[in-house]
Amino acid sequence: MILLSSHIPGLEPRRGKVRDVYEFGDRLLFVATDRISAFDWILPAGIPRKGEVLTRMSRFWFDRLDVPNHFLSADPRDAGLPDGTDVAALEGRSMVVRRSDVIPIECVARGWLAGSGWKEYQQHGTVCGIPLPSGLRESDQLPEPIFTPATKAESGHDENISFDEMADQIGSLLAEQLRELTLQIYCSGRDYAAERGIIIADTKFEFGLIDGQIILIDEVMTPDSSRFWPADLWEPGHGQPSFDKQFVRDWLEQSGWDKNSSPPELPEDIIQRTAERYFEAWERLTGTPF
Repeated sequence: MILLSSHIPGLEPRRGKVRDVYEFGDRLLFVATDRISAFDWILPAGIPRKGEVLTRMSRFWFDRLDVPNHFLSADPRDAGLPDGTDVAALEGRSMVVRRSDVIPIECVARGWLAGSGWKEYQQHGTVCGIPLPSGLRESDQLPEPIFTPATKAESGHDENISFDEMADQIGSLLAEQLRELTLQIYCSGRDYAAERGIIIADTKFEFGLIDGQIILIDEVMTPDSSRFWPADLWEPGHGQPSFDKQFVRDWLEQSGWDKNSSPPELPEDIIQRTAERYFEAWERLTGTPF
């Protein structure tokens, strides 16, 4: 089964690229669908059980990391579902979480040079304005992880901003706290994943506030919010194979799609191969079969 959209009688969710979010007073119900996006478009086909992988992986990290977070329960019924809800469609892909005041910043940690960081480095020798040593190659490990914030976008691309711009938006003290916490969480996850043959090249976190306390929210170090590379295949100097939707991006790039009109249907083999990469990421990371 591929779940592209969830339904709870009498309630209208906020629909993001992947998640449907329902409000229940001081609680929220996060439902991770199987939708997949690429190049700022939600594609017409989904990836089977992708939402379950993302939910399980976030719960895995919430349990493992010693950081206050918003997770309350994996049972959607704990949100107080109305009669007539198809609970079976929600199980395995839902999190009941505490409502928080969301801090409107994507907190990005980068440990390897890739993506938009690599593009900027080629032009200016910097990543988000942070100077880096000369002579680095694409996919090289950085001398130390760096913090590169971005604005949060409901649709389209998040936009990289400088730390000073972040501080202007949310205040210097909170910005400093988020930078320190982001790098602390990233290094903990990076080291754990490295023991299991995965490079977390970069990742993004979201945070909220409850009664003035910073808490970790949304998803955590999943293949949708991070670059996961197989460590045994890492070879600097070019892009890396990854445990995410790279099969989808590569196929779209070669399909002739102009990225301005509705995206084409994905071939079945691309859908299945992408699903297998998500499953493999879970199994490598946790040591348990999906």
